[in-house]
Amino acid sequence: MLQHNVYFYLKEDLSEEEIKKFETGLKSLMEIKNMVSGFVGKPAETADRPVVDKKYSFALSTTFHNVQQHDAYQDHPTHHKFINTCKEFWKEVKVFDVEY
Repeated sequence: MLQHNVYFYLKEDLSEEEIKKFETGLKSLMEIKNMVSGFVGKPAETADRPVVDKKYSFALSTTFHNVQQHDAYQDHPTHHKFINTCKEFWKEVKVFDVEY
């Protein structure tokens, strides 16, 4: 199994409309059929601690049976459309892939 976790740090000067466009684009990735599961979220309202990063704007977490499914997801037209449509909205992206 492979878990693909992506953290998006959006630009500070985005309008509500731009943020909504980004969120809609991000959620469109859930339509890609080859993932086992996935969700989109925002930073949790947990207690502040030095090891917790709450500076990201949105998180995407997806699970795949194997690297081949992950690679097919990366090359899916919906994934490419999201990147091309929404890349102007983020200032930074961090990816953490975990195999288990």
